[in-house]
Amino acid sequence: MTNMLRLPAVKARTGLSRSTIYLRISEGRFPKPVSLGGRAVGWIEAEVNDWLNQQIEASRKAAR
Repeated sequence: MTNMLRLPAVKARTGLSRSTIYLRISEGRFPKPVSLGGRAVGWIEAEVNDWLNQQIEASRKAAR
């Protein structure tokens, strides 16, 4: 089963603000949310985790 994260959880996990998350989505630099019906959206937890791991890798490479 796929775990879904709502916006408050995504914000807490990434440290990004709502506006930054949506800006990066529009730029293609953050996973797109999935419609959960009505006005509700959620992010696939695995995609957010993959994005975080990519950010960590890029940061480590830049520090070398």
